[in-house]
Amino acid sequence: MGWMADETGLEKNAANHVALTPLSHLRRAATVFKDHLAVSYGTHRKTYGEYYQRCSQLASGLVQLGVKPGDVVATLIPNLPAQAEAHFGVPACGAVLNTINIRLDVATVAYIFDHGGAKVVLVDSQFLELAEAACESMDGPSPILIEVGDDQAGWPASGKYTSYDKLLNSGDPAFDWILPQDEWESLALNYTSGTTGRPKGVVYHHRGAYLMTMGTLVSWRMVLHPVYLTIVPMFHCNGWNHTWMMPLLGGTAVCCRDVSAQAVYNAIHYDGVTHFGGAPIVLNMIVNALDEDRRTFDHQVEVFTAGAPPAPATLAKIEDLGFNVTQVYGLTETYGHITECYWKGGDWDALDKPEMAAIKARQGVAMPMMEDVVVRDSDHKPVPLDGVTQGEIAIRGNSVMKGYLKNPDATAEAFAGGYFNSGDIAVQHPDSYVQIADRAKDIIISGGENISSVEIEGVLMAHPDVNLAAVVAREDDKWGEVPCAFVELKPGAIADEAALIAFSRQTLAGFKAPKKVVFQELPKTSTGKIQKFELRKIARNL
Repeated sequence: MGWMADETGLEKNAANHVALTPLSHLRRAATVFKDHLAVSYGTHRKTYGEYYQRCSQLASGLVQLGVKPGDVVATLIPNLPAQAEAHFGVPACGAVLNTINIRLDVATVAYIFDHGGAKVVLVDSQFLELAEAACESMDGPSPILIEVGDDQAGWPASGKYTSYDKLLNSGDPAFDWILPQDEWESLALNYTSGTTGRPKGVVYHHRGAYLMTMGTLVSWRMVLHPVYLTIVPMFHCNGWNHTWMMPLLGGTAVCCRDVSAQAVYNAIHYDGVTHFGGAPIVLNMIVNALDEDRRTFDHQVEVFTAGAPPAPATLAKIEDLGFNVTQVYGLTETYGHITECYWKGGDWDALDKPEMAAIKARQGVAMPMMEDVVVRDSDHKPVPLDGVTQGEIAIRGNSVMKGYLKNPDATAEAFAGGYFNSGDIAVQHPDSYVQIADRAKDIIISGGENISSVEIEGVLMAHPDVNLAAVVAREDDKWGEVPCAFVELKPGAIADEAALIAFSRQTLAGFKAPKKVVFQELPKTSTGKIQKFELRKIARNL
């Protein structure tokens, strides 16, 4: 339709049509960057030639265990070389990779084992008891456990199960990778956090991950041989797909088991890290690091931050330390980040730091691999681009999930109106930049007025004594709901509720200011997100 009148002989064939897959990045890198450092973790330093060989051995070893194309292979591993190798070795035998959050409870891990149908689980020695307990709690057949020891961190293999090293040694380094015949084939299975019920299984395809890697390197302005620090857990949206991306540019992945300010500064100073991603809590940790944990460096470090809008005060401080921060936005259902706060320069460069930081806190515009990111009303119509009218962020593009595993109703609801409906409430500015107002469930409705918890948090975070702040709704007899703030103070700071409320009133309208401030350490997920559902429980009992 609409093509040339005669296209005889112009069909797809083996020469001109190859299924897109991120696996091709490592296959190419094994030749082009054969002797370049691919993965670094202490004394573990592997070139691309060695990395490819180890992934091939993993794929071969899994086949010998009985893994067939379409089977699920799960992992319970921190950001270690074995987790990176699983990203290529598991799909290289045609299997689907299911990276599981290492901080989940036994019942949830058991549910994921059952629901996903894991045939094999690669498990770090530290989390072996969790895996064993989950297997005992399963309804269906238990998976085969393969133990991944980490001698460098004091977690050697126990010897109870076949070790990861033994599995690799059993594999054929010349194994012929099983590449997808159709780029819509499933590549990975990732489970949502499940804070309001059973987690949902999000299914990724090869095409989406391939295009995700291509779009990310454009938006991040990457050149050959970046050095990437794995702060974003590889079990979270497959590390935002960065593990699959690194071979594309011959980059080095520096693995990091436990994230701390000292670990970040050491990696930048000693390993020459040029890029990393992380939640705003990571930025906060870097800004507030102790002097003895800091290290010097003479290059600019590029940072993607996502998970929640970072406080403008934090953004303003971290850039003075040598970091250039780009706010991005996405969800598990979109393979990670799919918008960026592209910095326009020009008039923006002339703004003062607080104004710059306020713009950088926006979620921004669609990244190159996406077709459309809009804010829509309840009738699925775009809201006015006025920076005021609120709606739900809706997303359309190739890096959107296939759907939720074994949950057609949830899939249909998520895709209503021809877009993926995010559940995030936002406005869209006249220049089309999207800015999150709140999650739908986090909006506080006080006396009929909608209050953004994000706005209040940003104000509180500007106070010099505040390390972290989170705001939730608290029931109120008169107003229905009022803002309740939970604050984590910096070391040595004194808790003063009245002073913080007065500080917030200098910026916020009276009805928006928190009516109660609770001082405590904030509960967080493994990716640094604050668990507001836990805070709501506390607020209900105040």
